[in-house]
Amino acid sequence: MSLEPSPQREELIVESIESLFKVLESPLLGYAARLLGGADEAQDVVQEAFLRLHRQFEDVRDRRGWLYRTVHNLSINHRRDERKIVLLTQAHSDDGARSVAVDDAVDLQPLPDEELVRREGISLVRSALQNLDLRNRDLIHLKFQERLSYKQISERTGLTVSHVGYLLHHALKSLAVQVAKAGLIP
Repeated sequence: MSLEPSPQREELIVESIESLFKVLESPLLGYAARLLGGADEAQDVVQEAFLRLHRQFEDVRDRRGWLYRTVHNLSINHRRDERKIVLLTQAHSDDGARSVAVDDAVDLQPLPDEELVRREGISLVRSALQNLDLRNRDLIHLKFQERLSYKQISERTGLTVSHVGYLLHHALKSLAVQVAKAGLIP
């Protein structure tokens, strides 16, 4: 004799959507998470399934089966919809060329006030850089303009790798303090 209640017996035990939610939310979340590969999406799908059941609660006989089938279908639809989303920066044709239509659809120019704030910020950072000593300016140039690793900077300057890291850390910290005083960052 099975210890699990039959679907018919469970329907007699579970009489309201609230009690059904208490009994089935966790198993449905697990099921949806396995189908979708993520807990956030699973919560959305299970919530949608319960909302749909609530709208037609009296018309559904096997509510447990209905919920599992609805979660399954919603999960499949969600996965299908996710595949249809194409990020504009990733739109390429099969031969690797960028899509002209996508490029035309995106206005990459900042608004005038945003451009003004950006230019002021650049000016403040340049000014703060000039307040650093020559060695720190050179290290920042090597790291951020020439994009060298700490090891490459070490080889070029004769400093140890850890000393390069220490000096860069303190130089950047000093820059951050100066830029914050100017009101560019909080």
